[in-house]
Amino acid sequence: MTYRDLPKYLQALEARHLIDTIEVEVDPELEITEIADRVSKQYGKALKFTNVKGSPFPLVINTMGTYERLNLGLGVCSLDEIAAQIEDYMDLSAYVTLKGKIKSIPKLAPLPFIFPRKVKHAPCQEVVEEPNLNLLPIIKCWPQDGGKYITLPLVFTKDPETGQQNVGMYRLQVYDEKTTGMHWHLHKDGKVIYEKYRRLGKKMPVSVAIGCDPATLYAATAPLPKMIDEMIFAGYLKRKSVELVRCLTNDILVPAHAEFILEGYVDLEERRREGPFGDHTGYYSLSDDYPVFHIEKMTRKQNPIYPTTIVGKPPMEDCYLGKATERIFLPLMKIQCPELVDLDFPLEGVFHNCAIVSIKKAFPLHGNKVLYALWGMGQMMYTKMIIVVDETVDVHDYKAVVMAMAHQVTRTNHLVISEGPLDALDHASNRAFQGFRLGIDATQKLPLEQSDGKFNQMDFEFIMSNCVEILPFSKDKGLKAQAYLSSKSKDLNSKPVVILIDEWIDPTDYSTVSWKIFNNIDPMRDLICIEKTDGTLFVGLDATKKGPEDGLMRPWPDDIEMSAEIVEKVNRRWSEYGFK
Repeated sequence: MTYRDLPKYLQALEARHLIDTIEVEVDPELEITEIADRVSKQYGKALKFTNVKGSPFPLVINTMGTYERLNLGLGVCSLDEIAAQIEDYMDLSAYVTLKGKIKSIPKLAPLPFIFPRKVKHAPCQEVVEEPNLNLLPIIKCWPQDGGKYITLPLVFTKDPETGQQNVGMYRLQVYDEKTTGMHWHLHKDGKVIYEKYRRLGKKMPVSVAIGCDPATLYAATAPLPKMIDEMIFAGYLKRKSVELVRCLTNDILVPAHAEFILEGYVDLEERRREGPFGDHTGYYSLSDDYPVFHIEKMTRKQNPIYPTTIVGKPPMEDCYLGKATERIFLPLMKIQCPELVDLDFPLEGVFHNCAIVSIKKAFPLHGNKVLYALWGMGQMMYTKMIIVVDETVDVHDYKAVVMAMAHQVTRTNHLVISEGPLDALDHASNRAFQGFRLGIDATQKLPLEQSDGKFNQMDFEFIMSNCVEILPFSKDKGLKAQAYLSSKSKDLNSKPVVILIDEWIDPTDYSTVSWKIFNNIDPMRDLICIEKTDGTLFVGLDATKKGPEDGLMRPWPDDIEMSAEIVEKVNRRWSEYGFK
């Protein structure tokens, strides 16, 4: 079962006791974030706030913050169900024989009904009013944020050349009651369409939908090929058409059952400072100049509900949307890379910093072939680290992956450094949007490949105790990480793998250490890989914070942390919210 709109989904959560309601007044500035962050980190329920200071509208958050709620929202028992359906549709052998074609009729029958359907009247236009964002319970997420942000907006634009609509999710920083920033990254479709309007010198119409059903919301975040309409994909997930209505001030079609619609335009000549923003990497993304969205009309339901989310150090609600992409798009990746067996995005890798894949290995350097194939696939080009293992290794079992790396990565040529595009949020590279990526071939080596198999009998606990040294490292004493790692490589008593972390990090917290590695390294600068005279491989990683002394001239962002004042406030009020 899928849902017509957000309220229907919330009713399903209530029926299953998967949502808590907080009736006391709460502040949208930081307080809601601290509450939601604690609940999210404990894999708790969705939250509904009925009394948000300064707003007449209720707010919901963390609505898809567990696998159970995400599966419920998409109408499946498991995300692999959707992947299996897609794989089944794409199995061309099923359509070759007459018998196969006849058997395919039941599964193909629903497809004509996934296309969007236009309606003349819509719930999202029950109330038409002049824009006033101050009435919405928009939150300020983190202390250093540049302001309040709309964090779940579905931003609809239309290509001026083809007329094709696009929808993506781009945060909107609120400047005043009818103006926001428009956070279009360099490689995003919205930015491409924006540049087309700039070349044509035309005003760019934009409409924003806030508060859609889970399938429509997920479709807006999905890394679809440009030729696939997101609303068709949403219809596929819902197994029925998404109803769309034309906006009142422009030609854009928006979801008819959204809670709020913001209609307006982006001025092609105007840019304004946007940020900082506590981002999904767990760090603040730095401020920069972005286009400005001017709202001309606001429409809404009679009694709308405002949805929002927060992002930060994983695990957070957005992690589960990322996991949906991991499972749903695996069959599409297999078309381009048939040897691919499975895929995992570790939460600590925040989805563009690490991917683990298993393959059916058939020839020498097959792992390298897969690395370059993956870096050539759409948004996979941003992936800073890719680990390739054999099909016998469970990519979701990180202990098994570590053991595969210890057993199979025994020569410098088992590590590949490639230069290419990086995500806009990567802060470790010396250059914005570009830098170095690391590929690790942890597959079993064939006779023609170099390997010695020195660690084949070691289990995970032995490896972490005897082969890996995680060292808190202080730069205050004038020590340079690279020089220190170089000296460790020459120390015959050194462990084969040495990882430097900032001195305030707990070296036994492997999740945080992994998060720091994936975020903080530039493989070309921060990795030392040496084959020692005794035949072993030494690997040194500098996962510490970088600065000019390390050769990094770009600003380094702060970790996201809540202020002590808000932490104390929420501690004091915890029982008032209804929590034990």
